Amino acid sequence: MDNILQTIKDFLYKYEIANGELTYLVAFSGGYDSMCLLDSLKKICPGNKIVALHLNHNWRGEESDNEEQNCASFCKKIGVEFYSEKLSLDIPQNETAARNARYNFFENCAKKYNSNIIFTAHNKNDNAETLIFRICHGTGVSGLQGISPNRDIYYRPLLSVERKDIEEYCKINNLSPNFDSSNNDNIHKRNLIRLEVLPLLQKELNENIIDAINSLSVVAREETEIIKEYISKIKTAIEFETEKYKIKEFLKLSDVIQKRFIYEIITPLISENYDRERLLILWNFIKENSNSKSGKTISITTDYWLFVNDKYFQIITCNKKNDINIKIIETGEYKHGGIIFNIFECGSSSNECSDISGESVFVDLSDVDFDFELRTRQDGDIIQPFGMSGHQKLKKYLNSKKIPNHEKENLLFLAQGKEILWAVGIGISEKIRVKTKPTHKIILRKEGI
Repeated sequence: MDNILQTIKDFLYKYEIANGELTYLVAFSGGYDSMCLLDSLKKICPGNKIVALHLNHNWRGEESDNEEQNCASFCKKIGVEFYSEKLSLDIPQNETAARNARYNFFENCAKKYNSNIIFTAHNKNDNAETLIFRICHGTGVSGLQGISPNRDIYYRPLLSVERKDIEEYCKINNLSPNFDSSNNDNIHKRNLIRLEVLPLLQKELNENIIDAINSLSVVAREETEIIKEYISKIKTAIEFETEKYKIKEFLKLSDVIQKRFIYEIITPLISENYDRERLLILWNFIKENSNSKSGKTISITTDYWLFVNDKYFQIITCNKKNDINIKIIETGEYKHGGIIFNIFECGSSSNECSDISGESVFVDLSDVDFDFELRTRQDGDIIQPFGMSGHQKLKKYLNSKKIPNHEKENLLFLAQGKEILWAVGIGISEKIRVKTKPTHKIILRKEGI
């Protein structure tokens, strides 16, 4: 018992959350693990506000309701606030749906109680079961890290404690945990691992199998840190711009480093495990399209795509077109949706040349009616490129500038009807170029810059 209390104390200090002013939220099913954790925290931190969070999955009718009541009674007995919700029967009764519902519930509770600390009662056995499950599904080194002691707002102080010690704690302290009858149902894969696979491995191969598998988890975590440090240096070396990577430099790397690099930039953006087959598809896509002038895209998930051209590759998101349309009828400042547009007259002594590379430009509007709009592109747009006598379609102009398709929709243009006078950050029309002296200066920036 004392060992568990000391383990939790050490954990709180290690993660710098041993503070009496903090609100601790505890994921509380009322089973052995969470009851041990809640009881221990109350003893260790009597001055903290502790809230037990119980989600009634509503799968087992009266049994689920009785478990909720047992949780509420226990919290009242030890002086801990209890908060619970019951899931709708419309929620699918499977492990994935249950897990998603739980974490949505916990994160809503974190907002409700203004806390960024949620304790879960995962233990050493849980970690071993997780590793076996992942191995059976072909995980890589990163997956072998198992359950993390801390991820975002979630903290797991019992991760180094075996289940048998937790059960002993509950027995010594006369606690009466819930017993979920579905835990004996082997239809759930984790139950199968806990009830049959681990005992068989323990009996036939290694009586200390729990320790052995957890040792593997620690080694994998350390190895992963080494890999991440190395990949971070490569990332710095091949970065073209922020989050854009030089394609030619990337392809000079060995195949194994290329694949690992892709894995490292993808995994922070997705919640689910990304399988190796899909990663190989992305890797081959980069190689196959490394000479594409205009660039190609491939889906990573619903929200993310990989873009590749002959200069760089990057992960892009599906941004909806921002339909901006600001009427410019006189000099002054115009604001819209975080965009600040300024147009003002130049002094009579100004003789600076046009700057067509950035988001400011000197122009000559002496032969143009002052009636413009700042907007995104439209069908039928044309432009007379700087230095040219004829017009061309805006689409062709942007292609000649090698603007990727995913960037075109949210580019801004100063237009007069269908004619583009300034493609912001790209170039100006011959129609408003400075011939002798500029008449106006135009500046476009985002709010806060």
